[in-house]
Amino acid sequence: MALLERLLARPPQLPLHLPAHGRGRALAPPLHQLLRQRPGRWDLPELPEIGGPLESEGAVAEAQAAAACLLGAERCWFGVNGASGLLQVALLALAQPGERVLLPRNLHRSLLHACLLGQLRPVLFDLPFDASTGLWLPPTPDGLAQQLEAALAQGPLAAVVLVSPSYQGLVGDLPGLIAAVQRRGLAVLLDEAHGAHLGLDPRLPAGGLACGADLVVQSLQKAAGGLAQSAVLLQAAGDEARTAAIERALLWLQTSSPSALLLASASVSLAHLHSPPGHRQLERALSTGVELRRRLQQGGLPLVPNQDPLRLCLHTAAIGINGLAADAWLMERGVIAELPEPGCLSFCLGLAPPRQVLRLLPRRLQQLRRVQGAVPLLPFSRPPLPALAEPELPLGQAWRAAQQRVPLAEAAGRFAAEPLCPYPPGIPLLIPGERIDAARAEWLQQQQRLWPGQIADTVSVVAD
Repeated sequence: MALLERLLARPPQLPLHLPAHGRGRALAPPLHQLLRQRPGRWDLPELPEIGGPLESEGAVAEAQAAAACLLGAERCWFGVNGASGLLQVALLALAQPGERVLLPRNLHRSLLHACLLGQLRPVLFDLPFDASTGLWLPPTPDGLAQQLEAALAQGPLAAVVLVSPSYQGLVGDLPGLIAAVQRRGLAVLLDEAHGAHLGLDPRLPAGGLACGADLVVQSLQKAAGGLAQSAVLLQAAGDEARTAAIERALLWLQTSSPSALLLASASVSLAHLHSPPGHRQLERALSTGVELRRRLQQGGLPLVPNQDPLRLCLHTAAIGINGLAADAWLMERGVIAELPEPGCLSFCLGLAPPRQVLRLLPRRLQQLRRVQGAVPLLPFSRPPLPALAEPELPLGQAWRAAQQRVPLAEAAGRFAAEPLCPYPPGIPLLIPGERIDAARAEWLQQQQRLWPGQIADTVSVVAD
């Protein structure tokens, strides 16, 4: 009952967090209507007339074909285990056991899980780092090309994963990045969890399919107004062998009883987002985001430059506040952000920003600066990482080995046994099998101080 009471509690003044439907304000009209029906009416099995993501006939098959056509893909599959589940499906479809896959340092931990399940060898490439915000930045095509050459010199690769946009709305030169990979005959899996809306307005960069990615995964709760756990996997071009591999992986990783509600959510949220009413809704939301940014900058509040007006990233370090402390202060006053980090605090405006956001958020952030502000924080130290790194101990061996917890100060020389992820997006600072050298151990201790309550003072390592 406590859970139900909290779910039904009065919402805060400014809920600026995911899902992008904004606590129902931006749900597609058919989905809104479905949820108003008699409770449970939509909870149906894979009846012949409904089917499922792997069935060739039925309403789901028809909806997936329609979505593929709408989004410019050859094939489309709906998922009910979030973008996490479909990223795993896509990676397992691209690589065989024992093969190496190139992944960015800001990968989602679900891709590590895929490497473990598929016995793949992750090779991590480093990213540009911004010391003022503490954020990883998008790679450059030239930088990625150099890392690709270095990785290929050590052995063949099966595929490359890119992340765009980032959680904070950062988008790099995606066409150039994809071309740099495909020139070497490799497929690109794009984690576009936060970018289902890209390319639908002139103020937004192009989406992954338009930029040439081979496989694209979108989370429909993050940018398309779908319910949590609804997602879509898009295949750019017809390749029967790859299609068969995707469907095998879907069979391995998805439930045989997918939620009809989540499948309907995937279908109608995409259809609505790409319809004229959906375009108008997105246009209004973007205009609110642009105006909010103008007002905050006019008031002297520093923002991280990004390419998505629906992601507002306050540069808290520039006003002398740790983003986690800023988040706690705002939450007590009814402003719920999406992602606190030591140097930044990110807000998700969603597809229907709260009406009072233009008036109330600037006021609250000015209050925050007056009460909590101080001299700017010192620049953040760059993670002491090589440009290219493959775990010294095989991922599966490290993760399955006997473990022990040791203080961070005593971790130097040991192999990590678990990923170290200080916040919900699941971007690991450390992955199993990496050796923690002295510089890394010292850096992790610094991170522990920057993430109070988020990083423990001990780390799990492979036991002696």
